[in-house]
Amino acid sequence: MDVKKIALLVGALLVAAVTAVMAKNMFTGASAPEAQAAAVPMGPKILVAKKPLPVGTIVDAESFTFQPWPAELMQQAYYSEGAPDADAGKLIGMVVRNAITAGQPLTRGSLVGPQDRGFLAAALSPGMRAVTVPVNDNSGVAGFVFPGDRVDMVLTQTVTGGGDGPALKVSETIIRNLRVLATEQRTDSKGEDGKPVVKTYSNVTLEVTPKIAEKVAVAQSLGQLSLALRSLADNGADLERLVASGQVKVPAGTNPADERKMLLAVANQPIDTAPTFATGGDVSRFQRRTVPAKQSDRAAEALGAIGKMTGEMIRAAQGGAPAAQGAAAAPSGPVVRVARGNNVSFVPVGAR
Repeated sequence: MDVKKIALLVGALLVAAVTAVMAKNMFTGASAPEAQAAAVPMGPKILVAKKPLPVGTIVDAESFTFQPWPAELMQQAYYSEGAPDADAGKLIGMVVRNAITAGQPLTRGSLVGPQDRGFLAAALSPGMRAVTVPVNDNSGVAGFVFPGDRVDMVLTQTVTGGGDGPALKVSETIIRNLRVLATEQRTDSKGEDGKPVVKTYSNVTLEVTPKIAEKVAVAQSLGQLSLALRSLADNGADLERLVASGQVKVPAGTNPADERKMLLAVANQPIDTAPTFATGGDVSRFQRRTVPAKQSDRAAEALGAIGKMTGEMIRAAQGGAPAAQGAAAAPSGPVVRVARGNNVSFVPVGAR
């Protein structure tokens, strides 16, 4: 290769390298300085919701937590850490008056306590009512029913009927899946130390629909009411039963979040259909299974007249004493007895 061409090639490479270095240094020096994020001054910790809290939710220890909050966004309505009214033990058992989303600060106007006016009304779900029923140690599960639990209502009564013998004793589950709002005046199951406290009580307040409230009022006059504590897993089983039977239908095109919300609302509704019952005969062989019945006097007289007439006709057919006056002679051969009220007639088989 020509030496002159080689020298030109090497010179071009050197010039390109020097130009690249100079361009890099020029652009690096002229670049804008990196922006530094300004630190936001943080204020004291405040209470925020850990999960969505719909209206009527009874607040527990898992409903809120303390979280740092920007100082410039602080408001007097927030529950600040260290404030006398921000004690977690005092807030447990309060009811959400206005809906709170997850991460939203809790305000003093959004919660209502048992000592505040309108507390029970705020604890009720929309369209529901509150009724109070008397209980004792036996009918109230020995004090192990707490606010927020779900119970079934059982009615025990004695049905006398109109006949002789012992009355029918029957127990019937009339309503299922009732939400307990309060026991006596307690709306929380925990004491000042945060531990569950078992106490006996004589009254339980339940959340019901307007129709079920009428049924409960009548049931109290019929017999004794008892409460049966439900398992936490029973709601899911009842919901699956309702979906399988077609009583609950999910509209087509519903997204999973709305579907879950709708099914959860259905699962929390009281159930007053398809009641179950047990009679004394189901418990003991010496008890009744049905209501004692008594025949009316008119029916007894009719049966007596039929028996008398039948006897007379049999005696006449056998050649014995004559039939009573006005009674038809007993026909020979097979007959059909026709009774129209107190009048009985015998029609030979095959006769017109």
